[in-house]
Amino acid sequence: MSENLADLERRAVELVKRGDFGDEAVRVNAQIAALAPANAAAWKRLGRCHLEQRQFDDAVAALRTALTLNPTDTIATNLLGEVRKQRALTPNAVERATTGFGAREFAVIGTHSPEEACRVLAPRLEALFTAVNAAGVAERIVQTRQRLGQSGSKLFQANSCHAGGAGHIHAFHHGGRSEPQFNVGWFSSPPLTSNCFRAGIGFNFAATGRELDRAAGQERALAYFERFQQTLERAWKRELAQWMAANGGFIQYRDAPPATELTPERAVEWLLNCRNPASLEWVFVGRWLFLDRAEDAAILADRSKLARFVDDAFRTLFPLWLGAYSSDPH
Repeated sequence: MSENLADLERRAVELVKRGDFGDEAVRVNAQIAALAPANAAAWKRLGRCHLEQRQFDDAVAALRTALTLNPTDTIATNLLGEVRKQRALTPNAVERATTGFGAREFAVIGTHSPEEACRVLAPRLEALFTAVNAAGVAERIVQTRQRLGQSGSKLFQANSCHAGGAGHIHAFHHGGRSEPQFNVGWFSSPPLTSNCFRAGIGFNFAATGRELDRAAGQERALAYFERFQQTLERAWKRELAQWMAANGGFIQYRDAPPATELTPERAVEWLLNCRNPASLEWVFVGRWLFLDRAEDAAILADRSKLARFVDDAFRTLFPLWLGAYSSDPH
């Protein structure tokens, strides 16, 4: 048995030196792993073989075993990361038939840098933006901004998607960084507990960005939010809470997950009583979809359904946006 194992080990090393990760390499390393289950190197080589043959699930299993035996093996760690990336970029037959966002697309967001995720998913993102732009409320928003002297003929223009933090990409309407934003965003799991999508109104109070005068941009955003609170207090408290309750609405602030623990009534009160928005840097209210819920996943997977979902959120929140945006606060 020891001679057989030694012969197998020599053959496995020879195959690696030759760059051969084909069927024989799979067979040899699988035999070594069966004879010596604690041989971390064999499991690592087996994982590499499966990766090269695009057998991603088998590669993940082998590399996880290797890392269980040797948690500090950086090569196995890097290989596992590469497997996850390649698997995320390789849709199965069901995923190829979808036009929206499913497990594959959220895996891209979770395994790539936000900038790279925006690039990889650009065709699907642009297709969604085109569908949203065709909706009636998008035209009303653009016309409102034009009447107030703002530029732009489309709600979402090309390259509207931006990198957020790890596992997060988002888009906001043209010219809207310091305005009340019509915003959509995608979050992967991890870092959140569930892959999810949002559509609604957001306020960016961060003193960073593309503006030449960033402090002025923050000041404008704060003034818009104050007017938003006034509009909400005056006419929208009950209506917003009822809409959130019926449509999966939640608030979000800072870089935290959606505040699903708050009832709609408490969420609305939180918005009204928020007195430190600059320190939070981000406040959002809108509808959410969660990939682990079957009904939500069906909407996410279909571009036309997802566009209607976004349009419904924007259409409902348009009067609140208009109350905050009806004139420049400065």
